[in-house]
Amino acid sequence: MFLFFVVGIVFWGGFNWSLELTNTESFCISCHEMEQNVYQEYKNTIHYSNSTGVRATCPECHVPQDWVHKVLRKVQATNELYHWVIGSIDTPEKFRARRHELAGHVWEGMRESDSRECRNCHDYSHMALQQQTVLAMKTHQLGVTLGETCIDCHQGVAHILPEEFDREARIDDLHRNIEQLKIACHECHEGLYKPSADEEW
Repeated sequence: MFLFFVVGIVFWGGFNWSLELTNTESFCISCHEMEQNVYQEYKNTIHYSNSTGVRATCPECHVPQDWVHKVLRKVQATNELYHWVIGSIDTPEKFRARRHELAGHVWEGMRESDSRECRNCHDYSHMALQQQTVLAMKTHQLGVTLGETCIDCHQGVAHILPEEFDREARIDDLHRNIEQLKIACHECHEGLYKPSADEEW
């Protein structure tokens, strides 16, 4: 009985050790596909270097913190290992060809989890909206009203957007909600006429 107890402790410790080992940035970029592509882009973003010195690493954005969802994400990652073995994106050309598809999978997962990993650091309830620009404040308020999640507006915050990404369609979505936004044209479009305080925008 004691032997089973010891074996159980060793197994559990080893499992958690390997789980944490694969949950580091050094592990994430240990294959050249990640190191030479998305990691290089990330190094040029505010999540990598900023005035506060706070860095969001790969696993902090792409791996859940809670144990159950973390294990589920690791199981899903076995599919990524398979594609690494067969070389699905082992050249820059192959990566670019599949970039839109791969980004779509990430965005879909983030929508399904209500941008859970983003909210580890960013949360509507913690935002001092009055300290934001008028545009940021109003769009965040609109996001709450519409039940949108972080990734609905913040694609490309840490990586280059795929060439196929339809920016115009997203802008059209925003304009369709302009009445709720209550944002005057000049707040987004520099140089346009700014109405006086007693005029309707």
